[in-house]
Amino acid sequence: MTDTHHNGSLKKISFEGLWHNNPGLVQVLGLCPLLAVSNTAINALGLGIATTLVLAGSNTTVSAIRHIVRPELRIPVFVMIIACLVTIVEYLTRAFFYDLYLILGIFLPLITTNCVIIARAEAFASKNPLPHAFVDGLMMGLGFAAVLVVLGALREIIGKGTLFADAHLMFGENAHWMTITFMKDYDGFLLAILPPGAFIGLGLLIACKNYIDRYARQRALLSKQQPAAEHSTTQPAA
Repeated sequence: MTDTHHNGSLKKISFEGLWHNNPGLVQVLGLCPLLAVSNTAINALGLGIATTLVLAGSNTTVSAIRHIVRPELRIPVFVMIIACLVTIVEYLTRAFFYDLYLILGIFLPLITTNCVIIARAEAFASKNPLPHAFVDGLMMGLGFAAVLVVLGALREIIGKGTLFADAHLMFGENAHWMTITFMKDYDGFLLAILPPGAFIGLGLLIACKNYIDRYARQRALLSKQQPAAEHSTTQPAA
């Protein structure tokens, strides 16, 4: 599906964002937060939700005004829209999740420069109707957030031996029960929680996706070949 295809189904757009054109696993965009913030599952979830909100909001707004913005002004206008949305999300995070806000730090305002968001605004939202643009932004954001959370979970488990250790930062003090400890008295594996560990983890996730895609293509090819072979064997001899 091309970005300018106005008649593409919402289901197909959803699969593009979640899997086939996933920002983290296929486009490999927005690597800065992937490397810096995905050292725990909760940190990754927090930034993933913030990015999803901005993506969905910017795509919707850009699509709504696409007919009234002059072509030569579209990029500055898109950046202003994204910056306004990021500011709103940043202040909401600071107001309601202050401890998480302190951890995410500079990476919240840096969402403004995330190339995933400006790319979807320019390549899709500015060329498609509002419902399609909203679904594209939402699913691209969820796909990006999913990669962040999975990578953060893997790094936290290997690096610290825990999962959701900082759940109280997002869900309140009553969320300490969510913490899962896999190994007591675990000294940790430092490489996993450092940026090189994020590179290695992301590479493994991309390799897994490529393997699944290749396996699915092979299965689809075999399913097409089998009926053809069965049909040829049932043909009467000349």
